Amino acid sequence: MSFWPARIGRAAAFARREVLAVAAMLGLTLLAGAFFEIAEDVVEGETLAFDRGVLLALREPGLPKDPLGPDWLTTAAADVTALGSLTVLALVVLVISGLFLSLGNRRQAAIMLLASIGGLAWSESIKAILDRTRPEEAYRVVAAMNASFPSGHTLLSASVYLTLGALVASFAPKRRVRAFALVTAIVLTGLVGLSRVFLGVHWASDVMGGWCLGGAWALACWLALWLWNGDWRAEAAKTAL
Repeated sequence: MSFWPARIGRAAAFARREVLAVAAMLGLTLLAGAFFEIAEDVVEGETLAFDRGVLLALREPGLPKDPLGPDWLTTAAADVTALGSLTVLALVVLVISGLFLSLGNRRQAAIMLLASIGGLAWSESIKAILDRTRPEEAYRVVAAMNASFPSGHTLLSASVYLTLGALVASFAPKRRVRAFALVTAIVLTGLVGLSRVFLGVHWASDVMGGWCLGGAWALACWLALWLWNGDWRAEAAKTAL
């Protein structure tokens, strides 16, 4: 008597996992497409008016070095932008990977390393190819190095924080914990990107490109773990019985 309910339950669980995977693939495709569209517009110079308009809107009139708002806001933006720095993200990845390893989750640790190393490779290679110039020195509140597109802080933040959020959500037992992990990752990624424009070290299109490519890479890493775990094969076999 319990055969059919059990089978239906397994089929429903499998369907939910399949839907998540399909949604991740769709999101990856859309974000990658958006990134290439932004990159094409950047190369053709079609974002210059928009980028400069956003930058000027965030500055006191006639004072390019002074962002809008009180001094504490600029200080806070500098603190937030550090969350996307290579040093901070490297520490986050090492600590989280070590935690995963101590819990016996070697695959999650490997995915975290893949997300960070892959994100850095994407950032540096595309910067080298496009070699876009950053906003003028007069607009920069903090120091900045190398090319402008895409924003490395934004891309790496998206790669690391979104992947971490997805990993936590994948094994968190309660829905509110999963939601908290994902929302926190999205908020951190968003704040780091906004801080780069506010501090005058990136154009808005640099940050948008970083969000899109970093998000796509984080989804690719999550899908890699999903395929690596092979849960979908086991569930499919059970459902077919």
